[in-house]
Amino acid sequence: MGISADLHAIGRPMLDAQLAHPTVRGIAAGHLPEAVFRSWLEQDYLFLLDYVRVFSRLAWQAPDAHLGDLVDLAHATWHDELDLHRSLAAGFGADLDGAVKGPACAAYTSFLLESAADYGEGLAALYPCMWGYSTLGRILAADPPAEPRYRAWVDTYADPGFAALAARIAVMIDEAAPDPARAREMFVRGMEHELAFWDVP
Repeated sequence: MGISADLHAIGRPMLDAQLAHPTVRGIAAGHLPEAVFRSWLEQDYLFLLDYVRVFSRLAWQAPDAHLGDLVDLAHATWHDELDLHRSLAAGFGADLDGAVKGPACAAYTSFLLESAADYGEGLAALYPCMWGYSTLGRILAADPPAEPRYRAWVDTYADPGFAALAARIAVMIDEAAPDPARAREMFVRGMEHELAFWDVP
């Protein structure tokens, strides 16, 4: 079993905890209070800006075969995910430009940016976000919310193209072959940050 498969096994119970979180359940049902989603949207927008920086820092260290993968991941984050947030912002009254990082966002982005100093460990640290959202999207899409704005959110992360990007990171982790114990540690810490992120300020 490759390192990424090991991470999936470790991460599934932690993903289930996210599925049970009131914020995720509210999105899934389509009745999450708008103020909660607005706060989450602002925080995630700030997170994704740094996520692009994480990909860029890893790209500097990447082998030639995966330089394009990281450029693609940064491009997809900037254009697809951030465009989703920009398109949803007006409907929820979100102030993306004036938003300030809350404690969960600041802690998570700091962790990722520091982790990206090491190529293999950085990939393991960021994998919870890609793998987690792709898996959440796929699960929620089986019974999507009727509310169109929340449906758009689910559809973005359930998209097969997003799943393909997550799968590319899995391959990169396996090929980078970081120390398995360190990879598990970084992945678990990332999953813990993912869960904490749903506790929007």
